[in-house]
Amino acid sequence: MKIHEYQGKEILRRFGVRTPKGTPAFSVDEAVEAARGLGGKVWVVKAQIHAGGRGKGGGVKVAKSLDEVRAHAQAILGMQLVTHQTGPEGQKVRRLLIEEGADIRSELYVGLVVDRATQKVCVMASSEGGMDIEEVAAHTPEKIHKVFVDPVARLTDAEADDIATKIGIPAASLPQARTILKGLYDAFWDTDASLAEINPLILTGAGEVIALDAKFNFDSNALFRHPDIVAYRDLDEEDPAEIEASKFDLSYISLDGNIGCLVNGAGLAMATMDVIKLYGGSPANFLDVGGGATTEKVTEAFKIMLRNPGLQAILVNIFGGIMRCDTIANGVVSAAREVKLAVPLVVRMKGTNEELGRRILAESGLPIISADNMAEAAERVVAAAAAHAARA
Repeated sequence: MKIHEYQGKEILRRFGVRTPKGTPAFSVDEAVEAARGLGGKVWVVKAQIHAGGRGKGGGVKVAKSLDEVRAHAQAILGMQLVTHQTGPEGQKVRRLLIEEGADIRSELYVGLVVDRATQKVCVMASSEGGMDIEEVAAHTPEKIHKVFVDPVARLTDAEADDIATKIGIPAASLPQARTILKGLYDAFWDTDASLAEINPLILTGAGEVIALDAKFNFDSNALFRHPDIVAYRDLDEEDPAEIEASKFDLSYISLDGNIGCLVNGAGLAMATMDVIKLYGGSPANFLDVGGGATTEKVTEAFKIMLRNPGLQAILVNIFGGIMRCDTIANGVVSAAREVKLAVPLVVRMKGTNEELGRRILAESGLPIISADNMAEAAERVVAAAAAHAARA
């Protein structure tokens, strides 16, 4: 789950991390009133979407008068903001953050993720803030400094001071940097985040250390422990198909291809997408129906996949362990009839009640293409998708 910058800053402030004063706004008039309430002579009007690169896309503007605040708010609210993280279709801006201006002397970067190799939280920091960390990693990796934090000791003063010094924080500002780094770590740990990032973390002309941005992603499996974070959820920023899928306990992610995938098990789903790519196809989605799929769940899964106007074929790939093949077969037949399936359907099933499942499909009278193994299934669904696209 992702949240907006202004929400991330609310979390940071709870953990003692200093941020600029700011107010969210949902209309042009609210933006102007927010700037007036903040006072000062310089404000920043910032688009709030679940994507980075907003400044490059025209979603962050500096205003030196209330009239400029109004003009920028009018231009940004409602715009289709395109960044490197939104894709070419962009994301509509429905919220703004109005912040006080900052005297920026240098821009730094700090981010936290879970490192699977060490099974610890990795704190990454760089003197090259304000730009994509992937660019820094590709071109100047020596400028990225890391510390792998002992989960019992948490981030120590010595570790925080060391990494702050390495990215250029002067000695006089180390106490502030230490507070921010330890607060960010505590926020990451205590909220079950999967990503926490401040880019940029700034050093002002007066030597103050301030979090100028905030990005958080959270482990969806832990959200039951954090109703306050769930309350931050903005459904306007999420794929409607993914929202609908979550209502039926389906794990669904939209992709750019034309072959729908219905699989039981995340690992098998990943392998299915890989083999489709191997045979020259392109998956339209990740869809895991899990081990307890019912006819209703399978039917809803088909409906969700068919919302994609670019869908040219569907591959159902099932390993019947906990999930029985005959249950899936009945679900596939029922779903195909209910949605009046008009694209080719390839089914590969192995495991519990496999023969019964195959018989249910064969006796359904539906034009289902059977496959005996994953390679055959991928080859057939890629060919069927191409043929269907040629006929369209």
